[in-house]
Amino acid sequence: MSNVTQEVTRAELLELYKDLRVCDVRDGMDWVGMHGYGTVDKKVRPLFRTKAVGIARTARYLPFEGPMTNKTGDEYTEWVKWYYGNVCTDPWGKEVEEGDFICLDVCGIDVGLIGSNNSLDHKKRGARGYLTNGGGIRDTDEVIHQGIPVWSEFVSQGMDQGRIRYYEKDIPIAIGGVAIYPGDVVVADGDGVVVVPQKLAVDVAKYAHQELKGDKAGRKRLYEALGWDPDETVL
Repeated sequence: MSNVTQEVTRAELLELYKDLRVCDVRDGMDWVGMHGYGTVDKKVRPLFRTKAVGIARTARYLPFEGPMTNKTGDEYTEWVKWYYGNVCTDPWGKEVEEGDFICLDVCGIDVGLIGSNNSLDHKKRGARGYLTNGGGIRDTDEVIHQGIPVWSEFVSQGMDQGRIRYYEKDIPIAIGGVAIYPGDVVVADGDGVVVVPQKLAVDVAKYAHQELKGDKAGRKRLYEALGWDPDETVL
């Protein structure tokens, strides 16, 4: 492991990690002495089988303390508009850049902060995927249809109003026992999620590629022994 952090751009980091699996990155973390760190708790699972690699963009939301409105009907509709404009805002959403992995600390709240509509807007801006420590996702049939990668503890139904409020962005957060800082590398697939501290990202990638290369070579030999045509997973 090098003693000096190598300076690399976002684009270079994304290129370094684009072909790596979670298991490769987990191995790379082990190789630099981080055996007990980086793996997000296994209760955080993918909405569907997919893969995403990106650079962490963070935000934190808190439970709404009240008081809750007693408005209903059309008056409630107007109150909801006020709520989204003043309480449960998403200033980070307008700042999403190509390659961002959206990491949302929602304090375990059962609420659909992300859905089929705003996730598409973030995708248009360059978001690669989402990671939350609660629900945070609803409209999941459409989200799956649209191919939006999401890793969360569960799926939610409810809207935001009366349940959750925006607190801060671009700060360290914790999801599944892992501290996530803006700029960290997030790799997620069917095996779960692993987060690589930015300062270790180049070294971790070096050893992760070492393990991936060995795995591909061994599996390619077995493909040949089985009479299988090689595919992209062994080339």
